[in-house]
Amino acid sequence: MSQATKRKHVVKEVMEDFVLPTEQQQIVRVLGTPGNNLHEVETGDGKKFLVSMPTKFRKNIWIKRGDFLIVDPIEEGEKVKAEIAFILYKDHVRYLKKEGHWPEKFSIDSAGGAAGDKDGDLSTDGKASPLVGETASEEEGEDYSDLFVNTNRANYEYSESEDSEEESDEEKEK
Repeated sequence: MSQATKRKHVVKEVMEDFVLPTEQQQIVRVLGTPGNNLHEVETGDGKKFLVSMPTKFRKNIWIKRGDFLIVDPIEEGEKVKAEIAFILYKDHVRYLKKEGHWPEKFSIDSAGGAAGDKDGDLSTDGKASPLVGETASEEEGEDYSDLFVNTNRANYEYSESEDSEEESDEEKEK
């Protein structure tokens, strides 16, 4: 099987399959990536440890801080205590909440704005903030909840200052 075909099947599996964790598996949140396909995660109980990414996901699926995963425990590991079994996206999280398998700690964090609203990128109703220059009528009709928000950039709000308006009025009078 070629690399492109393999990638297509892996991405299709991750995006379309909805799974429930087994008794051994856990739902965890990614805290960071120290390197070498390892990810630091936190469980719903607050335990922190490292998980490894299996080779089928490497260079095919990308994981960032704040993402949720389903992991399988590894008994022989001292530092690396689990392996990634499934990567959870928004639709998967909604499904797990509906089925009652979502950890309470993650529900409380996301309701308080800690999980999805790190730098104030989302408004109080959970929708992404509208683009600069849009009017209120445009923002009411469109849903921005699925937009990607780049958390690596500072969120600036641009507004015209009163000084620049005064200068432009003075220039017009001259």
